[in-house]
Amino acid sequence: MIRNRFRNAARASILAIAAMTTLGVGATSALAQTRADGAYPERPRAPKGAPNIIVIMTDDVGFAASSTFGGPIPTPTFDALAAKGARYNQFSTTAMCSPTRAALLTGRNPHSVGFGVISEEAAPAPGYNSIIPRSAATFAKVLGMNGYNTAMFGKHHNTPLWEDTPVGPYDHWPMGLGFDYFYGFLGGATNQFAPALYENRNWKEAPQDDPNYILDRDLADHAIKWMNTQRSVNGSAPFLIYYAPGSAHSPHQAPPEWIARFKGQFDQGWDKAREMSFKRQKAAGIIPANAVLTPRPDVIPAWNSLSPDAKRVQARMMEIYAAQLAFADDQIGRLIQAVKDNGDFDNTLIVFIQGDNGASLEGSPIGTMDEIARGKNGMSDTLEDQIEKIDQFGTRHSWNNYAVGWAWAMNTPFQWGKAISSHLGGVRNGMVVSWPKAMQEVGSLRPQFSHVTDIAPTLYEAAGIVPPDVVDGVKQMPIVGVSLGYTFRQATAPGRHNEQYWELRDNIAYYRDGWMASTTPRVMPWEKEAPPAEGTPVEWQLYNLNRDFSQSRDLAAANPAKLAEMQRAYAETAAKNQVGLPSGVSSAAPRPFLSNGQTRFVYRNSYERLSRYSFANIMNRSWQMTADIVVPEKGGDGAIVAQGSRLGGWGLMIMDGKPTFLYNGSILDRDKTRIVGSETLKPGAHQITMEFAYDGGKRGAGATVRLLVDGLESAVGRVPRTIGALMVSEGGASIGRDYGTTLSDDYASPFIYPGEIKEVVIDLEPPS
Repeated sequence: MIRNRFRNAARASILAIAAMTTLGVGATSALAQTRADGAYPERPRAPKGAPNIIVIMTDDVGFAASSTFGGPIPTPTFDALAAKGARYNQFSTTAMCSPTRAALLTGRNPHSVGFGVISEEAAPAPGYNSIIPRSAATFAKVLGMNGYNTAMFGKHHNTPLWEDTPVGPYDHWPMGLGFDYFYGFLGGATNQFAPALYENRNWKEAPQDDPNYILDRDLADHAIKWMNTQRSVNGSAPFLIYYAPGSAHSPHQAPPEWIARFKGQFDQGWDKAREMSFKRQKAAGIIPANAVLTPRPDVIPAWNSLSPDAKRVQARMMEIYAAQLAFADDQIGRLIQAVKDNGDFDNTLIVFIQGDNGASLEGSPIGTMDEIARGKNGMSDTLEDQIEKIDQFGTRHSWNNYAVGWAWAMNTPFQWGKAISSHLGGVRNGMVVSWPKAMQEVGSLRPQFSHVTDIAPTLYEAAGIVPPDVVDGVKQMPIVGVSLGYTFRQATAPGRHNEQYWELRDNIAYYRDGWMASTTPRVMPWEKEAPPAEGTPVEWQLYNLNRDFSQSRDLAAANPAKLAEMQRAYAETAAKNQVGLPSGVSSAAPRPFLSNGQTRFVYRNSYERLSRYSFANIMNRSWQMTADIVVPEKGGDGAIVAQGSRLGGWGLMIMDGKPTFLYNGSILDRDKTRIVGSETLKPGAHQITMEFAYDGGKRGAGATVRLLVDGLESAVGRVPRTIGALMVSEGGASIGRDYGTTLSDDYASPFIYPGEIKEVVIDLEPPS
């Protein structure tokens, strides 16, 4: 009886902390209270009737890719949610991955939380340092404090590069940002067939012997399993799932049977595809009847100007992109069906954002089968290369990104695309919201201007939660987003998010009450390594989106006073949001990696991989590696060290009993080097030394490689050009084995050395 009295009193004190009635949901819950009498504190409880929440964000999907928004790719899961929910046709993102995801998670503008750029381009300035501050708690943190069980699946692009190590720090990993469970990958992209996976904080190997493995299916499997476990163990608590597959970011990959479904469907080309999507959008009422189809920019080639071989390559690339998006939609459908099977669908709020930015313009005018090599390391493939390897497109041995013409078509009816934050093609994404229990006027369009910062406050209102002023002792910065709850009740209610800015890589825009001022793009995304010439003027355009849905008519010359007003307002807003790098600060500045200043690295044999940012940085410098091994009596082959993959990486192997150095600059055969020792190693102890003499000069220069066995020269060879900017993440770095998309076709994964590896030592010279 006494225990019951204490329990009831504690419960009453928790429920009495605060109350807010909205959308039929009850009182705000409180954190577990410390009991003065020493009895067990109760866990926080969500308000009565609080919905389950699923936030879905796909990747690099333009406004007009999915059938739900008039595109050519069938997305029946997205369609079905729209039919029972609502489409939002003026929803905006930030034009790139990390900034959008930071704004989504926190409800604050990206620069305010350190993400004016993607994490790989971070700079030591408050608006660009890639560090979400503790004063901007995520919706996972806040919902968890209020009785939700929380999990994240898929892509997390908001961890600073220097925290991506097996020893942390873990402050900005998903679990450090409030999620109870995480299954996915860190960074911008990964191979669908051989992903760089983590479960919580631990490296997770994808199955090495399953020919049907693919990440999108694996993510759905784990999300369904977690949800069902949560319902079994703690079914009285609502759950939050943040589901963020890497699809359809490059590499474009899909099961072969799904790719086959789209054979021949894009032979008409991007100009025709764009026209057809535009017609479907108007017929379905997705865009206004007076919307204008913006013309193709001169830098994007006309489809009819391509050669037959080029058309064949480009059609194939689009088939694979379509297959990837369609397959991702199918796997999301499995998750939604599991919610229905559990009887939870009616009271589950689903926010499904199709893309974190517009379709990607990073693939270049001819596309690429190896975007890391082309976009980061200056090793471009040609049409002839693509024809030669066209059968590898979409497989584990390619890193496809389609041509900019397809991206432009997937952004119909808008101008430009990903990374160009000044124009709607970069920031306008389709969104669907479903919540059968609370949403009115289902199946209709929501035309209100909205922004990714609006999602967090929408979740809080739906759950009946007042976001706290203080979290973990830290005062919280204001949430700038506006809850979309009002649109759930009235489809045509006047919009409430009336002002928004954008800034990314010198592309700027400002929106207020239907007007939008935009700078003219100065650098194309596939040329981002080449900044504008010094003194290049910034040109501005002006649009009235109230009358011009597609941003097609520039009014700057006709209304200079309005443009000047918008420019002044942008400058004021930018100053408040930490926009703009201070003079002399750039992304080239050193970052606080744990290994800064370290020149000697000692490794031991281990089944766990190291991430690329926790391994010795061997790019653009000379270095030496010494491996002390013991060859077993019966000999045997395997990897001593392996970093990267078939698409880019290096390794020291024992192959056919001989020490063998492999270097893959890119997917292309001309960028692959093999240097083989002169003699088979006899059983017993040996020391293998590899000297890597870098040529110096420009980034990615060549090198001379010398192999020694027990102090005697065994082989010498040349690497004509090296990886100078980014090592492929999917392989990480491993000692004693080569996993995933192995460095060579001559052996299968996992390629494990059967002998003893006592230690591997890498000594670095200062970078050139």
